[in-house]
Amino acid sequence: MKKLMLAATCIAAIVCTSCTNTNVKAELKDNVDSLTNFLGIAQANGLKSYMQYQLQVDSTYQDEFIRGMIEGATSKDDPKQTAYMKGIEVGKQVKDMADNLSSEVYKNDSTKKVPVKNLLAGIISGLKGEATMTADSAYSEFQKLLTPIQDANTLAQWADNKKANEEFLAENAKKEGVTVLPSGVQYKVLEPGNGVLPADTAKVKCHYEGRLIDGTVFDSSYKREEPFEVDLAMPRVIAGWVEVLKLMPAGSKWEVYIPQEMGYGKQDMGDIKPYSTLIFTIETLK
Repeated sequence: MKKLMLAATCIAAIVCTSCTNTNVKAELKDNVDSLTNFLGIAQANGLKSYMQYQLQVDSTYQDEFIRGMIEGATSKDDPKQTAYMKGIEVGKQVKDMADNLSSEVYKNDSTKKVPVKNLLAGIISGLKGEATMTADSAYSEFQKLLTPIQDANTLAQWADNKKANEEFLAENAKKEGVTVLPSGVQYKVLEPGNGVLPADTAKVKCHYEGRLIDGTVFDSSYKREEPFEVDLAMPRVIAGWVEVLKLMPAGSKWEVYIPQEMGYGKQDMGDIKPYSTLIFTIETLK
C-alpha cells in the first residue's frame, strides 16, 4: 500500500512541478503492474477516437488533454471540485444545445446564433427553483414558438416542391375519369370491384405501389410479394389512405392521388420530401 501511495505522490509531483510534462513512466515490478499497464495501452486507441470525435478535442492540443487527464486521475476526491468539473462538462452540453437550436431557428444562416446566456439563465432559474413556470409549461411554450419558425424554414426550403405538386394536382383534376373528393384526394377507377364496402372496423388486405409525381417508386407491396393489411379501427396509415379504402369495394383497383395535407405534409420522409403529392395504385383483395 505504501508503494502505491508513493507512486501516486510522484505522479502528482510531476503534474505540479512541470506544466509541459505529459509523460508518466510505468513501474512494472509484478504482474499486477503489468496487467494495469496493458489495460492502459489497450484503451489508448479507442480513447484517441473518443477524444477527437466525441469530445471534439483538436489533436493539436493532445498534450493539454493528457495533462487534464493526469490531474483528474491523480487528484484526491473533492466533492466541491468534482461538482465544478461536472458543471464544466454540462456547460459544454449547454453550448451544444444552443448550437443545435441555432440550426433550427436560423436554418441556412450559420452566422446567426441564439444567445446561450438566455439558455443558461433558464436552466439556472429552474435549478434554483426560481422559475415562474413549471418545466412542462415552459416546454409547451418553447414548442409553441419554435413550430412556426420550423414551418417557415421548411416552406422556404421546399417552396418549389410544394408549387410543383399543387400544379400537378390542379392539372390532374381536369383529366377524364378523375374524381376529386372534398378533402382534395383524387382517384381514378382502373378496375371496379364487385365486393362489399369495408366497415369502419374492417381489416382490408390490399396490394399497392406508391410513387411521386416524377414517377419515383418509394414503396411497393408487389415487390415484396406480400399483401398489406390495414385495420380501419386502428389504421396507422396516412389519412388519404383511410378515406379511400372506405370507398373501395372489395376487388377494386384504383389510382389514387393524395395531396400533402392528407399525406405526410411538411415532414421529410427520406424519398418523400415535404409537401409531396403521393400517387398510389391500390388493389383491394378482401
